[in-house]
Amino acid sequence: MAAASSLFLASSPISTAARNRAGPGSAASFPSSARPSLRLRQRPAPAAVQADHQPAVAAAPKPPALPFRVGHGFDLHRLEPDLPLIIGGINIPHDRGCEGHSDGDVLLHCVVDAILGALGLPDIGQIFPDSDPRWKGADSSVFMREAVKLMQEAGYELGNLDATLILQKPKISPFKETIRANLCDLLGADPSVVNLKAKTYEKVDSLGENRSIAAHTVVLLMRK
Repeated sequence: MAAASSLFLASSPISTAARNRAGPGSAASFPSSARPSLRLRQRPAPAAVQADHQPAVAAAPKPPALPFRVGHGFDLHRLEPDLPLIIGGINIPHDRGCEGHSDGDVLLHCVVDAILGALGLPDIGQIFPDSDPRWKGADSSVFMREAVKLMQEAGYELGNLDATLILQKPKISPFKETIRANLCDLLGADPSVVNLKAKTYEKVDSLGENRSIAAHTVVLLMRK
């Protein structure tokens, strides 16, 4: 694995523009008769992103060549009115969305942290700090692609992933397969090794009162 201090993003160009707010009748809303579809992603950059767009990663020791590594990720975001609700890269119709420095995608942030944890690397908040204006409004697929690149450089591939969303509203079942398909695409993984569940919080605390949304993820990385 290359030294962490020399990492660079070889993924899509990063848009620093804030994501448009989704409102009634906007293009981001899904008609009741339509199936949700994946959001368009930018073409991969033809060359590496310039040095001033490198993620801030402190030097870390090379992980030992274990046959497998396990990582756990957790994330929670406050829900606020007039923001788009992005889960797993999919815009979900709702009257509020996740507050965050980037697009507030609680599921992708959680998956990234699980992969970084399995590799023994700093968490997403250290690599892509919310104090850095470069990540303002950024699409979380940028973070996912960097985590997958780190995994591959370390000589590992995804064994399997199990994720659980925790939210009271909205119901995720109509969008679950679309979210899972996008996860598989970002991870370069077969659907048979990516599992997604959704739970309510029985109207308890901020999660149950529809004031926040959380996610847990466990990943198994296998040595290539």
